[in-house]
Amino acid sequence: MRRPASLGAGAPQGSGVAFGALIILVIGSLALVALDVAASPLGKRTVVAGLTVLVLMPALMLGQYAPPPYRLPYRWRWGLLLVQAVLTYLPLLLFHYRWLSLLGFLAGAVLLTLPPGTSVPLALAVGASGPLLATTGFIDTDRSALGILLGTAITATTVFAVAHLALLAARLHSSSEHAAHLAEQRERARMQQDLHDLVGSSLAAITLQGETALRGGGAPAGSGQERAALTEIVALSRRLHDDVRSISRPDGGGLALSEELAHAQRVLTASGVEVRTVLPPRIEAAPAVVGCMRFVLREAVGNVLQHSRATHCSITLRTDGTAVRLTVRNDGAEAAPPVSGRHGTGLAGLSGRVLALGGKFTAEAENGAFTLTATVPRTEAVAPRP
Repeated sequence: MRRPASLGAGAPQGSGVAFGALIILVIGSLALVALDVAASPLGKRTVVAGLTVLVLMPALMLGQYAPPPYRLPYRWRWGLLLVQAVLTYLPLLLFHYRWLSLLGFLAGAVLLTLPPGTSVPLALAVGASGPLLATTGFIDTDRSALGILLGTAITATTVFAVAHLALLAARLHSSSEHAAHLAEQRERARMQQDLHDLVGSSLAAITLQGETALRGGGAPAGSGQERAALTEIVALSRRLHDDVRSISRPDGGGLALSEELAHAQRVLTASGVEVRTVLPPRIEAAPAVVGCMRFVLREAVGNVLQHSRATHCSITLRTDGTAVRLTVRNDGAEAAPPVSGRHGTGLAGLSGRVLALGGKFTAEAENGAFTLTATVPRTEAVAPRP
């Protein structure tokens, strides 16, 4: 079965187009700032301030607006936002320069970085500060207050729309990648089951018939060479039957739990979600437990990609010698994911798998965060129920 392309190979095409549009927007707006600098009296202070803004602003803006996988961690964007605010208002408040076009980029960065409940009022305040500085005479400009307000609003909404579309494109790409990964794992599980049901039963029948023939079974005894060949056939069929059973176990032929965690971290990072993982040095559990945890992790990552606007996600795996606990917590939860969906999926399907191994499953949304926890005994002390 062909595996999908790795997310690390590059950004989705939509993100590349949006990032290119952002670069053109940033360069064009800073070119307008350069023209304002050239139109101002070229004193030493003007030249120093203008060069500082023109050198630092592109890096700050692209660091704020870059789509995944070039997107900086959330805490870094907070720092860049503070520096951008200083470089935006310092020339206005101290030197009375007419660089009002920078206000739109600051408002767009506020909308992209802060939570919606905080970002909208602050972005409106940034937009209103331009006309306020102009009408109070603090800045000498020939632009009207309405013109300044409209220019800031247009720049802010353009920046936010293009950067947000780039983020949505990256998340859609990651969601498609994860869906392909889920489909691959489910098809592999189906093939394992078919292999066990068809080939395993046939091998068991061959072994039984061979052992019956070796015991006599009412048939005339053959020569020593025939009995040796028959003994070898029985031994080969028995070994092959054991191999088929090992491949058809819940963890046979699939990804190890550590590889599943690596895939989850990669796909979430590529969608713009900052991931934090906590893992034990070693994970020793029954194959059915490992398979259950892999399935829970895959479905939890799918819920993060499809049913939230998460910026942070933490994945914690702990084992205390008696049980294995997996906790996936993300912010940006608009509502709880669907309880049921396709056969065996959704929260109901996850809960059924965990309970079948004698474990405990919880999923709760609180204060915009969604937490999913699955705890399963480390050994198969409870026989799996259908």
